[in-house]
Amino acid sequence: MKLAVASTLLASAAAFAPASVSKSSTALNNAAMDDLKALAEKSNPVLKYYDPLELASTTIYDETNEATIGFLRHAEIKHGRVAMAAFVGYIVQSNGLLFPWPQNTAGVMVDPSLSPPEQWDAIPDAAKWQIILFVGFLEWFSEAAGTHYMRGGKPGAFPNFSDHPDKMFHSVPFNLFDPFGFSKNASAEKKEMGLVKELNNGRLAQIGIFGFLAAQKVEGSVPLLKGVVSHYDGEPMAPF
Repeated sequence: MKLAVASTLLASAAAFAPASVSKSSTALNNAAMDDLKALAEKSNPVLKYYDPLELASTTIYDETNEATIGFLRHAEIKHGRVAMAAFVGYIVQSNGLLFPWPQNTAGVMVDPSLSPPEQWDAIPDAAKWQIILFVGFLEWFSEAAGTHYMRGGKPGAFPNFSDHPDKMFHSVPFNLFDPFGFSKNASAEKKEMGLVKELNNGRLAQIGIFGFLAAQKVEGSVPLLKGVVSHYDGEPMAPF
């Protein structure tokens, strides 16, 4: 009799548990989607929320929809930041503004008359590996430290080096984000507006840097850049 009662109670608990988890998961997913739509309207009041491929409604890597939205938001912010650095760097290097010191111990200087992709091809492989490994470290650190963006963390937030000394090879005097603390006391409204500007600038920068590369590789593909950038015979996507 006791076994029958216990079995009945366990069955009842099992029946109600999934429903509770499902409701909780649905609430989190709805909140993530609401935040995404609100951010989309702020970044583009005319287009507002636009997701023709329904990426924000799917799931990846057997994760929840909330985690998927976090992944997509973080990916957009990160790629936008890389594109902004690349776009500005392309313009600076195209105007011959390079580091004034040699690129290796042999005293080799990069020719400022070369286009940015040609300058990359001209630096030694050892220098390329230093850059790639440094970026790889930053990528690893952002994934390993702090609350992950797919586990409730803030998409786009880069952990402070000073908060995770156990993951550093040696002490670093400055953090990667806001090294001088200019944004430390910024209001929530100012930070939110900054995120919207960063998203829009990053989206434009992604179009801009690929426009430069396309114009160099396929002449006439970007009419506005015809005669502005030189032709490039190499492979812009090949690091070596």
